[in-house]
Amino acid sequence: MPNYFRPNYFSKTAAGCAIAIACLTQVAHAQGRGPAPLAIPNPTYVSIPMEIMVNRPAAEVWKRIGKYCDIGEWARIPCTIISGKDGEFGAVRSVGNEILVGKTELSYTYTQPVREGQPYILYHGTLEARPVTATTSKIIYTLMLDNSTLADDAAREADKTRRAAQFTPFLENMKILAEGGTLPPAPARGGPAKGGPPKQ
Repeated sequence: MPNYFRPNYFSKTAAGCAIAIACLTQVAHAQGRGPAPLAIPNPTYVSIPMEIMVNRPAAEVWKRIGKYCDIGEWARIPCTIISGKDGEFGAVRSVGNEILVGKTELSYTYTQPVREGQPYILYHGTLEARPVTATTSKIIYTLMLDNSTLADDAAREADKTRRAAQFTPFLENMKILAEGGTLPPAPARGGPAKGGPPKQ
């Protein structure tokens, strides 16, 4: 049993109560203020899923096209790991300074950094090899972003169409590589698979 007559018992108990009350007061005050306003007041998050069938098991597909800098081959652009280690959380590749933020055995998700003078639209991309049968699979590439910064619905639809057109050749190239083929010569600069990172 506590010794209520021990010296400093009451003073220590009082000090503990005072600290607890102060903490609760700060929490209540913070809750009363609420979170800071959103930088983009009315975001509209959209996804752009794209997929292609592949005549290979998913594990084989991922082994061929799923390393973080394999984008250099199937998108025909230079890629190096500029920070961290290829395939690990937080790795940064030179393509758009994209950061690896999620992964599974057969997928990864990346985002792009915040840049000066541009609204952050929460752009994320997920690349996945998904089993269909024991010998076939799908490559699925899904983009997710906030398109509320665009002028109107027409501009938003045009943006989705543009992004799908930009990424479709990448899926076609991944299919060729995963099925053991060789990529055809790159189209002339300015074509659908021209060099340069996928843009926000």
